Amino acid sequence: MTILEIDNVSYRYKNTRENILEDVNQTFESGQFYAIIGASGAGKSTLLSLLAGLDEPQEGHILFEQEDIKQKGYSYHRRHHISLVFQNYNLIDYLTPLENVRLVDKKASSSILIELGLNPNQIKRNVMKLSGGQQQRVAIARALASKAPVILADEPTGNLDENTADEIITILKKMAKERNKCVIVVTHSKQLAQSADVVLELKDKKLQIV
Repeated sequence: MTILEIDNVSYRYKNTRENILEDVNQTFESGQFYAIIGASGAGKSTLLSLLAGLDEPQEGHILFEQEDIKQKGYSYHRRHHISLVFQNYNLIDYLTPLENVRLVDKKASSSILIELGLNPNQIKRNVMKLSGGQQQRVAIARALASKAPVILADEPTGNLDENTADEIITILKKMAKERNKCVIVVTHSKQLAQSADVVLELKDKKLQIV
């Protein structure tokens, strides 16, 4: 089922006349893991910001369940429909993993962190005392705790070694399949792209299936 859609979207940065995205169209379905690839500067992170409602296209629409996200407002879209996972984790550095997760769900239990591979001792530590891979697991647990149907991830394995990146990719794909999430990842990683159900390339201002 289509949950998120890019409908004839064009975008240009402020004070410029040239579009970075031009008449882009694409649908995204629940239960699918998507990878968006492309050269640096092609507009991948910009596209993710548009899908998240962090930015607004000059032309076209971003639709959630066939409704323009402008109708209920961008903040509503971010709060109810979207979870974001970043390369630098974006965790609150003076909190524990569980406290970070409870920022989006006050009733979240430690089981979600255990499921993602942390042990009880790690859950009680300051989050900055964890490894990069463990911190990314906390970030993913926080995304899951929000119950949003769409997860957007910007280079989620960019700071990780190959083995840890493999584990994070497996977790993201599992979320799509077992929890029926729509997972959309912007990446330079061929390893991650090869694991995706659908690979999209942003090239010459257009998005196309590879």
